[in-house]
Amino acid sequence: MKHPLGQLRPLDTADGSLSLHSEQFDEAFHSSAGALQESQAKFVLPAELGRFRQASELKLLDVCFGLGYNSASVMHALPQTTPPRIVWWGLEVDPRPLKWALGQQPFCDLWPGVVLQRFEQLHRSGSWSDGGGQGTMLWGDARQNLKALPSSYQPDLILMDAFSPGHCPQLWSEEFLGALASRLAPGGRLLTYCRAAAVRSSLRRAGLTLRSLLPATRHRIEWSSGTLAVKPHTTDPLAMEGPGWTVLSEMEEEHLNTRASVPYRDPESVDEAGMIHQRREREQQSCGLESTSAWQRRWLMNKNPQHDSNVT
Repeated sequence: MKHPLGQLRPLDTADGSLSLHSEQFDEAFHSSAGALQESQAKFVLPAELGRFRQASELKLLDVCFGLGYNSASVMHALPQTTPPRIVWWGLEVDPRPLKWALGQQPFCDLWPGVVLQRFEQLHRSGSWSDGGGQGTMLWGDARQNLKALPSSYQPDLILMDAFSPGHCPQLWSEEFLGALASRLAPGGRLLTYCRAAAVRSSLRRAGLTLRSLLPATRHRIEWSSGTLAVKPHTTDPLAMEGPGWTVLSEMEEEHLNTRASVPYRDPESVDEAGMIHQRREREQQSCGLESTSAWQRRWLMNKNPQHDSNVT
């Protein structure tokens, strides 16, 4: 039987938390700086969970659940006084990472019993329910399973943690990101480690307001560690700066006017990665936008030679 993520290889990260490497996508699940640190800096901090202290409900959608660090970190960080009731949905193609994580004592030691009980229920039956809320996992292709969510479901938070666009463009397409954006409640936030121009441009075209996630102090010098995208709320506009985020710099705005901003397109939500890449490359060749290399020479080469593939 061929597994969708291929062979999984255990990894240790710098903060001591455990992660995995996917043979199929040739990519690690988390930053080498630390799986736990990444979930806290890129998902928990900019979510501003204190906003939900008096809320009756928190609707949370976890896209590419993996080992579960992001959802576990959010659940663990929620206000202890008058916490909201959680209505949780997860999208994940492969159940093996969760099974593996639950078998690792260092992973289990990170979380309170209620979080582990929920994860055990997800592993056994695909859903959980307790006094703090309820959750359902949809196993399989996230593009199709997103359509299976109740039409009335409008998440307050979307945790978007798919493998990088270069390896998994299927989940960074204009169509999939647009579908996620349309789901958000007014004022709802989509959080992701990804700062790619194609992703940010798609989110902006979907009507979301963008902010840049600030690099964590323990990371190498870089210009952004991810993206916060918010559905505008007429009575509660997003601040220019907040915990872990700031406005896009002039450099980042110009990045959105280069060939790197050409989106990944998957019109029927069924195409393989190769076809999506080919479609984008053809559009890049004919688009007339500034080359990404010219943008890099102007902004990055003189300031930070350690730029990476996340700019393309």
